[in-house]
Amino acid sequence: MQNAWEFRCSEGESKDPQGKTFKKEIWHQKLSYRMTLGDEVEDMFFLLNEVKRQIPSVTGVSSGAIASDYQRLRVESVCSRLGLVSLAYLWKQDQSLLLQEMITNGIVAITVKVAAMGLDPSKHLGKEMASLQPYLHKLKELYGINVCGEGGEYETLTLDCPLFVNARIMLDEFQVILHSSDSIAPVGVLHPLAFHLENKAQSCSLGSSDKTHEMYHEKKGFVCEVQGDHPQGCDAACQDDAPVNNLVELAEHKLHISRTQKGDTFSICSRLQDSCTTSTGLQEDLEAVLKKIESLLVENGFGWENVLYIHLYIADMNEFATANDTYVRYITQEKCPFGVPSRSTIELPLLQVGLGSAYMEVFVANDHTKRVLHVQSISCWAPSCIGPYSQATLHTEILHMAGQLGLNPPTMTLCQGGAIDELEKALENSEAVAKCFNCSVSTSAIAFVIYCSTKIPSTERFKIQDKQDAFLKQTRVFNLDKGTNSEAFDPIFLYVLVPDLPKGALVEVKPILFVADDIEEPTGDVKEQSCSSTPGYWGFQHAGWHDSCFQKCVVPGKLCTVILSVSSEPAATICHDHLVGDKNKGDNQNSLTEWQMDRVSRFCIYLLDKIITESGFSWDDTMYLRFYFPISLQVPANALSLMFTNAFDELAAMGRIIRTGKEPIFNLVPVLGAGRSSASMDDIITCELLARKS
Repeated sequence: MQNAWEFRCSEGESKDPQGKTFKKEIWHQKLSYRMTLGDEVEDMFFLLNEVKRQIPSVTGVSSGAIASDYQRLRVESVCSRLGLVSLAYLWKQDQSLLLQEMITNGIVAITVKVAAMGLDPSKHLGKEMASLQPYLHKLKELYGINVCGEGGEYETLTLDCPLFVNARIMLDEFQVILHSSDSIAPVGVLHPLAFHLENKAQSCSLGSSDKTHEMYHEKKGFVCEVQGDHPQGCDAACQDDAPVNNLVELAEHKLHISRTQKGDTFSICSRLQDSCTTSTGLQEDLEAVLKKIESLLVENGFGWENVLYIHLYIADMNEFATANDTYVRYITQEKCPFGVPSRSTIELPLLQVGLGSAYMEVFVANDHTKRVLHVQSISCWAPSCIGPYSQATLHTEILHMAGQLGLNPPTMTLCQGGAIDELEKALENSEAVAKCFNCSVSTSAIAFVIYCSTKIPSTERFKIQDKQDAFLKQTRVFNLDKGTNSEAFDPIFLYVLVPDLPKGALVEVKPILFVADDIEEPTGDVKEQSCSSTPGYWGFQHAGWHDSCFQKCVVPGKLCTVILSVSSEPAATICHDHLVGDKNKGDNQNSLTEWQMDRVSRFCIYLLDKIITESGFSWDDTMYLRFYFPISLQVPANALSLMFTNAFDELAAMGRIIRTGKEPIFNLVPVLGAGRSSASMDDIITCELLARKS
């Protein structure tokens, strides 16, 4: 039988207190399950496979996992292999409240095993949970035990509950066996030897039991007993991933590639160009993009297991199912043994600017130290991720969270009430995910990207920002009241206007958080600072209005994130200042022509260079750089790409330390609008940059 825990070892370098470099081994611990003949998980697989064969209407499996990833992941693995939905409505619920609710609702259970500090087999075996409840809370305060026994502290046998309509179990005889006499945490088991059933009087069925009684009689026709021989083989369990068909040859597509140059974490982007002659539809376009990225990963010695995050942009959200089916044929859990990447899927106006029907950006790390949260079960905790994409990925103190919708977790449906209610629910879901990493979006977030659908009335958009500010403030106060005294960052915000979102949502929230390895480490000054000391390029010199063009959040010596916004007013100033020295361009000053956009692009690079340099970072620290441009700009994407490429080449020629390769170091993202305010997403160009010190 395969060990439930799997360990992997990799080498790295570190420094001792004297500053000497030494090699260290980093052990990565895995809880994920791999199919193993003879394992009890396979028994569950065979049973559920037989249930599904005999009762085809069965589509889901409910489990009582509360906090055990070990249990949840194994149930999810079986459900995934059988095409069933995993339901885990107790997941991440407060155990003290759950225990009280079970007792209140008439569940009578006794302990049949104890194995924890403070639990004595001679005293606590055979005791009802109602009588043990106060003592369990005392042990929780003393030793941090799980009051519901989720950590194996105790096991129980249910003697009575509302579903036992006719009778309760009465133990007549039992035997206590001591498995371990350890002085700190002895282990004992109660073995029932004889029992009888005691009929229940009808008068005992009162209150909530009446409802349960009615439900039992209503549903008892659906209670089925499934019998069958234990399968000798495991054909269904052993199926490999279906081979990916070569529907499209890469040579048939003219693909555009971009990549940042940071060595340990970098982004790769692949999209079509000249799609008027090469695009053949979403499935073929996405397959070409996936193949290209996969080949680039392999070429650099990586694979999908190295990918932290994926931005999937598609031209039509109505084809989401097609995009997802294509996606899951390339990116599978088997290919990502350290956890599947987190993902955000957005509809963008790709076809309008000739970028095909699919566009993908992947964020890659050169190691396997990521920590992934991937919950596929439907629960009351947060929206499930049924498929090879996770809720969040933590790597080198940066938490990359999947795009969060305003979904009601138990039903996986969008909440009613419009954009503001969806935003609040999306933020609540983000907070639930953040808590799994012992942090909060109200204190640890360094940046938020808020995607807004065009379905939101323009009169409602300004409320989005107000609601977000109120939620973060309220959550911060709530955490302080609970005794969580954590220094809060001053996060930056980017609002992006898009045609559509998954499930027809109005809002999608994508937070980025800094989660320090050492919680005692000070976060430092993260407030905006003026940029005035770095020398200018292309004739630009510092002016006071430059500071109003950007937001930044800096963790000194660790990371820097910047959002730079150039709206029409700064653009007019940029171009006017240039016209003063170049009278030959005066005829074009009433419209944003390509030469004017070229000037704006150089201003963006100039100001970004100043910001990151004066924050103590360099271009080599850049993890990703995106330029969002509205399709109303009416500057061809290829022309815009060339402008920024030339600007970077010129910057390098001026002596700035920046590595430029054959591919651009930035990604162009076409949108309907973007800006630092939800009420005015009308920037001419918006830049989003994240840099981290190695």
